[in-house]
Amino acid sequence: MEAEDLFSRERPRLIGLAYRMVGSVADAEDIVSEAWTRWCAVDDAELDSSEAWLTTVTTRVAIDWLRRAHHDRETYVGPWLPEPVVTDPGPEERAELADSLTLGFLTLLDRLDPVERAVFLMADVFEVPFAAVARAVDKTPAACRQIASRARRALRQGHVRARPEDRHVVDEVLVALGFGDMDAVLARLAPDVVCITDGGANRYAARRPVVGPTRVARFLTSLAQRYRNEMTTEHATINGEPGVIAWLNGEMDFVAAFEMADGLVRTVRVVRNPDKLRRIASGPRLI
Repeated sequence: MEAEDLFSRERPRLIGLAYRMVGSVADAEDIVSEAWTRWCAVDDAELDSSEAWLTTVTTRVAIDWLRRAHHDRETYVGPWLPEPVVTDPGPEERAELADSLTLGFLTLLDRLDPVERAVFLMADVFEVPFAAVARAVDKTPAACRQIASRARRALRQGHVRARPEDRHVVDEVLVALGFGDMDAVLARLAPDVVCITDGGANRYAARRPVVGPTRVARFLTSLAQRYRNEMTTEHATINGEPGVIAWLNGEMDFVAAFEMADGLVRTVRVVRNPDKLRRIASGPRLI
């Protein structure tokens, strides 16, 4: 019973780690279930640290999953975005964890190979000592420090932390879209704004990113006006960023997250793939 209690306490952290590794809540839960299966087969009394052992196993299973999923990502129809999750605003001391949940940050992680991704997340996000990181990925601590440093340089460039006041700007954009006021939308878009839509193989979506304020404003305004009589929306925090959940004729149609920079919308990420929306209401609150 003590082993079950320990695993239950660790499970939210392990799912948070696995989700950041693979970008899918369902797959993260499968990965942690595999860790549980392996946990049941060992004598935890013989382990120096049960928490470290669980972290190591979860990381290794996630690395294997990413290697197997490489082909699926390459053949995905249109832009690929991680599965969105609803998050709650957390205290300032958890800001680093919240930053690592944004759809933009998770997409940036795809620039790294599975081992680099694991090293960076364990060391920089979950603050696992390099000795334990090294054991998890079968590298030396010195090699892991170098990997983390390279990953840090690759990922931190251009990453902007969400601010509480960003919600107000996004709400203004949503109101302007509802009224079809393209000028008001344009006034709140960054010069380098991009809109990325992920519909997968089963939902219509732009197959390439929409780039530039005029094109993005026209694209979003056109969609909002086309469906305004059949669509209802709910404001939400999506992966730590201001966002919206939309229903079309009573069925969840998309989830959108807005990345901000200097008080303007820099990136809009819209997920329409129904496979990625099934758990948006019932999925776990991640840490």
